[in-house]
Amino acid sequence: MLASSALVLLMTPGLAFFYGGMVRSKNVLNMIMMSISAMGIVGVLWAIFGFSASFGDNKFGVIGNPTQFFGLKGLIGSDAKPEVMADPSKGIDHADAVGIPLAGNTHIPMTVFVAFQLMFAIITVALISGAVADRLKFGAWALFAAVWATIVYFPVAHWVFDFNATDTDGTIIHAGGWIANKLKVIDFAGGTAVHINAGAAGLALCLVLGKRKGWPKTPMRPHNLPFVMLGAGLLWFGWFGFNAGSALSSNGMAGSTFLTTTFATCAAMLGWLLVEKVRDGHATSLGAASGIVAGLVAITPSCSSVNVLGALAIGAVAGVACALAVGLKFKLGFDDSLDVVGVHLVGGIIGTLMVGLVATKEAPAGVQGLFYGGGFNQLWRQAVGAGVVLAFSFIVTLIIAFAIKFVIGLRATEEEEFVGMDESDHAETAYDFAAVGGAARTTAVKEA
Repeated sequence: MLASSALVLLMTPGLAFFYGGMVRSKNVLNMIMMSISAMGIVGVLWAIFGFSASFGDNKFGVIGNPTQFFGLKGLIGSDAKPEVMADPSKGIDHADAVGIPLAGNTHIPMTVFVAFQLMFAIITVALISGAVADRLKFGAWALFAAVWATIVYFPVAHWVFDFNATDTDGTIIHAGGWIANKLKVIDFAGGTAVHINAGAAGLALCLVLGKRKGWPKTPMRPHNLPFVMLGAGLLWFGWFGFNAGSALSSNGMAGSTFLTTTFATCAAMLGWLLVEKVRDGHATSLGAASGIVAGLVAITPSCSSVNVLGALAIGAVAGVACALAVGLKFKLGFDDSLDVVGVHLVGGIIGTLMVGLVATKEAPAGVQGLFYGGGFNQLWRQAVGAGVVLAFSFIVTLIIAFAIKFVIGLRATEEEEFVGMDESDHAETAYDFAAVGGAARTTAVKEA
């Protein structure tokens, strides 16, 4: 679980490279900073009250008790040890046994579970930034990230990820969230809480922010495709911690989800490339990277409930559908800069709904979907869960965005946008072309 937590954390720098490579060179540092800053902002909030609001005892049916583990009180300790007997000759005083709380009905130390879930919170916030690249002020982003994590992510994580805990008699000793425990949606690693949540938020935020200057007529090509491919590779690598790690044990379920994650991603990449070849006449490296992410997104909620054929089907559908969906922004007129809506929202919906279609009892979750004789029972649950998270995230994000716009402003000025967010927001540039040019001129003068 420690290794899985570290893998999920690595996904955020991977996302930074993935997004950073897709923007123009004058905005790459700003794009990377949005992801990296999420690590600091969400990390501090998580330590103070975020974990408690997500995994504390259910309050009012919508959120965990934010004071129950305030500052992670009562969770820090060591492994259980027998008491130490006093031995004055060695300077040892008597000490009672020290124990550490466990996460729910698992054998995972709560401290490890805190760390693992923190990484999910971080990358969910970071994902949103791709929708608003090239024009959102960094200060506004930092404020948005803090408010959105508090008001949107922590409650949704409680609904989806916080399961009831029982004692040996089956009595509930910890009440969790309603989507997981009452609606019984299958969302193994975050199709709703992470991808639909972030995708809906990205759509709302880019609508309030407005279009980039010159979009869509001015070409805004990725400035560094090797960065994009590196980011996609790091995301795929880290995603094994994301999905397989959600088994909370090194067991058969972890092995099964590892395989379904792999096969769905392979199929999605090929599906995206096929669409490009048929539609545009050529398959691109950007398409391969995007297809990888689309497959990873779609298999996230479903990796524990499908067999290999189901995983391949989900990946193929997601690769094709997301490749087509990224063009919706041109038809509908919203400037989702790096296709957060087309990949994460659409991919998250596909993966969540297809659980209700291709889930099979032979998979660890043990649920049957419509195509395996299970009827519509699981499908309607998946649809309601996806719809509620989408609507909640979209509406509340609109409110947050308008509030920040009114208080401090969201968007950079036209001049700042023209110069680039790297220089205007951070007083830095990713590539020091002047220094390179200066060196070349100096050499030429000396040779002359």
